[in-house]
Amino acid sequence: MSLTTTMGHNPRTLAVVNQKGGVGKTTTAINLGTALAAVGRKVLIVDLDPQGNASTGLGVAVRDRARSTYDLIMRQATLGGVTVATSVPRVSITPGSVELSGVDLELVDASDRTHHLKAALETPEGRAFDYILIDCPPALNLLTVNAMVAADAVLVPLQCEFFALEGLSQLLKTIEKVKQSLNKTLKIEGIVLTMYDRRNNLSAQVAEDVRQTLGDIVFKTVIPRNVRLSEAPSHALPALIYDHGCAGSQAYLHLAGEVLRRNMDVEVLA
Repeated sequence: MSLTTTMGHNPRTLAVVNQKGGVGKTTTAINLGTALAAVGRKVLIVDLDPQGNASTGLGVAVRDRARSTYDLIMRQATLGGVTVATSVPRVSITPGSVELSGVDLELVDASDRTHHLKAALETPEGRAFDYILIDCPPALNLLTVNAMVAADAVLVPLQCEFFALEGLSQLLKTIEKVKQSLNKTLKIEGIVLTMYDRRNNLSAQVAEDVRQTLGDIVFKTVIPRNVRLSEAPSHALPALIYDHGCAGSQAYLHLAGEVLRRNMDVEVLA
């Protein structure tokens, strides 16, 4: 099997969103981005989380973040002035910083406050990428709304645990509100089940419930609970580079294949 690109010059922009913390948003942004880069796509990760974990996980130390996504949102810097290369070939990042936590208050009186990120990405520098993945904070705040306004679609990591569907309904309502009022072309790229434990009956039950409820928008690929996925950020590496052969890395490669197919970005040749 080989993959050939069919994409044009406009990047596919995906907001990685879930208002709950600890569900695998940053792990998904880093490793899906790395997997897309592994098959030749040029990827930008926008770290929109004040914690900046995606930046740390890709080896960009806090001391090296002279400019961050905060400067981009506040129109104090251009995308080119904020973007830095990572050690992963074809993956760049706009680093996150703690200053992002003040954006809601600082932009409260700006009439176009929901469109700042969109304007920053719709530039020649932004069009240099094939995929832009926006790693959102664990909140449905102005930063997350900016991400959904800038995005073509939303990708939702969903942890296989008891209250998964409860929080999801609120998120889906928010996506629908953004679509109706701010971004009429916004789609749901898909829901990816994360932290799946094959030894735990609850994981299987949650996965079955989510698929019965939501159908084909749930990706076939399931991301397992995997020690190597958890270890990789402490080495400032994506899991795909830290341990390419581990179950978590292989799952993200499969997820990248599904994303490419959903976007008709590839032709599968026998």
